[in-house]
Amino acid sequence: MHGDGGPEDVAEALAGLDDTAKNALIVVLAGLVDPEQPVGKALGWLDFNEHGALTVPASWSEDRSVRDLAPEPDVEGDDEYVDQAAVTRFVKGFPVEVTDAEFLVAVQRCVALEMTLGDVDRLRGWSSKTAEKWVNRIRKQYQRSGREFPSLARPSARVFTEAEVVAIRERAAGGASDRDIAMSYAVTRETIRSICRGQRYAQYGGPIRAARGVQPSKASREYMCGHADLSLAGGYQARNAALTPEDRMAVRQRTENGEAVKQLAAEYEVHTNTIRNYAA
Repeated sequence: MHGDGGPEDVAEALAGLDDTAKNALIVVLAGLVDPEQPVGKALGWLDFNEHGALTVPASWSEDRSVRDLAPEPDVEGDDEYVDQAAVTRFVKGFPVEVTDAEFLVAVQRCVALEMTLGDVDRLRGWSSKTAEKWVNRIRKQYQRSGREFPSLARPSARVFTEAEVVAIRERAAGGASDRDIAMSYAVTRETIRSICRGQRYAQYGGPIRAARGVQPSKASREYMCGHADLSLAGGYQARNAALTPEDRMAVRQRTENGEAVKQLAAEYEVHTNTIRNYAA
């Protein structure tokens, strides 16, 4: 309103607005108010009319700020919302901001992958014990509020039957990746790898995967003395040759999908630099 318009003029103008326009007006007017100033100051221009009579409730002239008098919104349950996409990015090592609730779910996933809190620190590039401190802080919040803190214990290892062990080893020998097999049985790649290598269920049959061989480096005693299987003239292969062409293609694809270099290096039993050489 402009000029000498009074309450009646304001009421008339508001009567011509629909609900959408009124809500928009409320948002605009709210943005013009400093929530930290006292209510009396915020409404000082209309506290009294031209006759000196108070035009607003006496409580509006108190010293509390506008923010203090605003009702608290009902956010029950909002703190427990978990963005699964954010959790997935966290577990894969991608940069992402997560809430406390999302962090707990992410840690539970990491534990299910047989990772420790120290592994989480390394995955995220954090300083030592950052994840542990975060977990302890959330645990204290749960205790103060009387809530039960989610379990972060590693799930018990699955027991496989002899038929399952043989099937896993045969699938691996036939070219199936540890990841695909692990997804079929809802376990980690490390579990499948230990079965295929005979580290678990050694008493059962099926083709056992041989450990990856390591070619001697050019500067090794074998090469210096000429005892290596490969000749120095044309047969020398760099350390990166520990990855077969198929492995290299798999590494490139898996890094494109967001898998961590350190985990791939451990799986293929090579240096992290080798993985980075073939990463996407």
